[in-house]
Amino acid sequence: MKRSLIGAIAVLALTATAGLAQVSDRRQITVNGEGSVEAAPDMATITLGVTNEAQEAKAAMGATSDAVAQVLARLTDAGIEDRDIQTQNLSMNPVWSNRPSTQGYGNQITGFVASNTVMVRVRDLASLGEVLDAVIADGANDFNGLRFGVQDPDPLMEEARKRAVQDAVARAELLAEAAGVTLGPVHQIMDHGGGGGPIMMEMAAASRSGVPVAAGEVTVNANVTVVFDIVE
Repeated sequence: MKRSLIGAIAVLALTATAGLAQVSDRRQITVNGEGSVEAAPDMATITLGVTNEAQEAKAAMGATSDAVAQVLARLTDAGIEDRDIQTQNLSMNPVWSNRPSTQGYGNQITGFVASNTVMVRVRDLASLGEVLDAVIADGANDFNGLRFGVQDPDPLMEEARKRAVQDAVARAELLAEAAGVTLGPVHQIMDHGGGGGPIMMEMAAASRSGVPVAAGEVTVNANVTVVFDIVE
């Protein structure tokens, strides 16, 4: 009985070893593929705010809050929905005198700076220049970014992934031909995701009055790694 059990274990061990050898001996080609899609943006995200300085902290924050309230009201009047307006940062910092140490005085607080920053999504690009012009008139004096995008990026990403896979297939076919081997089926596909960013094209003013802006195009990128078997 013991000899039969030992024999069965030995057979299983030899079979497992043979299977591992087959896997390790598999010949493959691994390539990276890239795909991108360009499209006209239909949305802009701007980061704007108000900063004021005063001798008293309350006065600095009060002036900033009043101006921000006017900016928010103007954004609402322009048709910007509440879901597209979000406070990003609210800060209060002292202003120091920086007196020379030779006078025997240490640094003193001479005032305060209050800031309130808001992120705004503008879904009607035709109104972007007008919106920027209006909020500046209402007291916005900080602009920290303007980024164009698309409201529904999923179809663009799907197309970019398709192009990435097609690019990987083309690269693998080229390598297989150069190596004198026959390309087999796909063994594995790994999606590394992607991203998007603005590609500035020609300058164009907003269709209505206001600050001129360049919408240009946005691009969506996808990256994949594809593993192909080599046919014996």
